[in-house]
Amino acid sequence: MKRFKYADERISERDIMIAIPSIVIGVGILSMPKQLASVTKGADGWIPLLLGGLFAVFISWAIAKFASGFQGQTFLTYASKIVTKPVAIVLSLMFAILSIFVTAYQIRKISNISQQYLFDRTPIEVIALPFLLVVVYAVSGSRAGLFRINMMFMPIILSIALIIVVFNVGWLNAGNLMPVLQTPITGYTQVIANTGAISYLGFGILWFYLSLVDKPKKAPKAAALGMCIPVGLYIMIFIMCVGVFGNAVTSNLLYPTIELAKLVEIPGGFFERFESVFFVIWIMAIFITATMAMDIGIFALNAIFKNAEKLKIIFILTPIIYFVGMFPRDVMEVDLIGSIMSWLMLILNITVLILLTVVAKIRGVKRNE
Repeated sequence: MKRFKYADERISERDIMIAIPSIVIGVGILSMPKQLASVTKGADGWIPLLLGGLFAVFISWAIAKFASGFQGQTFLTYASKIVTKPVAIVLSLMFAILSIFVTAYQIRKISNISQQYLFDRTPIEVIALPFLLVVVYAVSGSRAGLFRINMMFMPIILSIALIIVVFNVGWLNAGNLMPVLQTPITGYTQVIANTGAISYLGFGILWFYLSLVDKPKKAPKAAALGMCIPVGLYIMIFIMCVGVFGNAVTSNLLYPTIELAKLVEIPGGFFERFESVFFVIWIMAIFITATMAMDIGIFALNAIFKNAEKLKIIFILTPIIYFVGMFPRDVMEVDLIGSIMSWLMLILNITVLILLTVVAKIRGVKRNE
């Protein structure tokens, strides 16, 4: 069977706007309310979520603004002009390695969740393998095709999230949202350190995908608007979880968002177990996140090893991703690795942004503006 190829690999700024929430919204939203509720009072967790979200919006705009100045050039190309090619190769390798870890983390996390809610007698290794193979099949095709998948899946994912919010309004207890602004400063700082900013990781894709955009000057605004989508969604889901379950219960639920989906009752008994529908749809969201993360790793490695075929890189990365994902022994180790990986990704993105901006200014590297 021949793989379908699009006429070109170019994308629009609208594709970028959809790609940002596509990679951000994944497994994190399922456990995020628990992490916030455990260190805040009432619904105060929305404050660090908003602050972290505004920071993520700014960083997304700044990265897109910088990268859009080098139209049609890959990250390795313009980074080589700014900080020399050896340094650019090291930075690309760091992005590739972290992208591999993100893919492995997403696959392991969805395997754990699937085992808990669907396949309680199936080993983690067996659940993870078919999911990884589907991801591999997706990245083996056209890169532009991934953005078409985003455009198709994202409205469905957002719709199912909004259904959860709307149909749980009847269970909402305003008393659970109290007291207001009673969380100590240490609680806010702890939330920001643990989940506030790293909940919105995903803007790193802009370093690589901006080279494919037809009209890069419109990309910064599109990237910022795209990041606003998960910010609003995260705040709504958190407030709804606390409003329905209460702060204490939310902090003791492993995946509060899934438990929230269990409460949905659609009139007429059309769906008796709505969480099954929610879980199937959310697998699509996690699939997109894992696919784009793996594709960024391939993108970075392909830029370094230009003579290597894309499929060869995929075949080399696939067993590595699988074994990395299966390395943690339990859920706590998975979460610890995820937290470390998220911080490394955040530090890398901010460091690269500052480094390239300052050095480009000093060396007088001209942009295509």
